[in-house]
Amino acid sequence: MNENQTVQQKSVRRNRLAAAACFAASLITVSVVGAQSATADGAAHTAAHRPAAAAQSTTAAHPAAAAAPALGSARLVQSEDFRQGLNPVGATVALTGGQALSACSGEETMRDLTKGQATAYASVNWTFDTKGMLMESAASAPTGTAADTWEKQLVELVQDCQDEPAGHWHYGAAHTLTVTGGNARWYPAYNGDGTATGGVAVLRSGTKVAIVELSGQPTDAPTYVEGIATAALNRLSS
Repeated sequence: MNENQTVQQKSVRRNRLAAAACFAASLITVSVVGAQSATADGAAHTAAHRPAAAAQSTTAAHPAAAAAPALGSARLVQSEDFRQGLNPVGATVALTGGQALSACSGEETMRDLTKGQATAYASVNWTFDTKGMLMESAASAPTGTAADTWEKQLVELVQDCQDEPAGHWHYGAAHTLTVTGGNARWYPAYNGDGTATGGVAVLRSGTKVAIVELSGQPTDAPTYVEGIATAALNRLSS
């Protein structure tokens, strides 16, 4: 693959995320209604996300309601974890591993990355009352060795979008953080003009691995993503 093809492929990936974010923003009115009726009205949310995420359960503001054995939605970001400026209005939860991983993964899912060998999967797609969304996908590995491999693959996936031509959307430098029982690498994301636009984090706790990405944020501070990554890591490690 030549350099032009690589740039075009990455641009397609980013366009998918941008389109998803815009579509999610257009569903805000539906989401607000869903916040009052957890399942029935909130089901309209599912259309905004990938069809592969089958057997989904939609909640208004607390995905913990759809918890599953081993690795359930209680280990994912919750409504109270969002920092000031992000007001969640809906969440779509899935336990299939079928959600796209990040803006840099294209159509790849956690089930693809793990080759279906995880003992459990969990994912959530949050929408807000402003433009942007948060996606998180987690997997429980059968062994520590498998978890090591999956974590490395997720890091490589993110790093693939660090080195970009001037004026292109990209991830910034890696930062590390540690909490009791877990560690993470988080990366701010920047638009082509250098404006902070969210970021991504790769999380690890024991045999559990996850990736969480925020598109759009209420401030220009790149460290805004650190707070989201810390909250996600605390949940995964709990």
